[in-house]
Amino acid sequence: MHRFTLALLVFLVASTLAAAVAAQDPKPQELPPGHPQMTVPPASTGGLPAVPEGSGTGEKGLTWKVPEGWTAEAPSSSMRRAQYRVAGEAGDGECVVYYFGPGQGGGARANVERWAGQFTQPDGGSSLEKASIRELEVEGMPVTTIEVTGTYAGSMTMRGAAQGQEPGQMLLGAVVEGPDANWFFKLTGPEATLTGQRDAFAAMIGSLHQGE
Repeated sequence: MHRFTLALLVFLVASTLAAAVAAQDPKPQELPPGHPQMTVPPASTGGLPAVPEGSGTGEKGLTWKVPEGWTAEAPSSSMRRAQYRVAGEAGDGECVVYYFGPGQGGGARANVERWAGQFTQPDGGSSLEKASIRELEVEGMPVTTIEVTGTYAGSMTMRGAAQGQEPGQMLLGAVVEGPDANWFFKLTGPEATLTGQRDAFAAMIGSLHQGE
């Protein structure tokens, strides 16, 4: 009888500890489509490395002017510093601002090439060769921009579920070398909608300011 009671007690304690660990384990978050993997293994921090306290904020942060007509939305994940809906008759676009912290997310060239690789062309040609890539400077910060069109394979719903191949799409992107880490601005949506948003996107990038 004593052995049975002891075994039952051990089982109950083990079950309680297991439940407590499971409750504290954060739900893994997926990286945005086509984005480079982080340097910390996913299991260590629920899929993402922890952003050091204070990074990307205050003097190390960025501010910008939101284009008129864009609707700010609550970011759907902790990877997103900002998220906007860009309305259009051909379908809405989405602009997301990603920030992963110092040493994370990869370099500018690798990311614009990766973004271009999310598109396929009707003639089977290279999306990277078709893409318009520019290097500029905003308030002393190096910026690499990209514009590419075609069939987009990197689309996600607002809930993070992958969608299928979507023809007639456009991506306007920028990688900004911020005060302590890269910031990634990515506007995607129907080409018919985003063509009229080129100037707005460029103005937003041109309005970037260091510090909050």
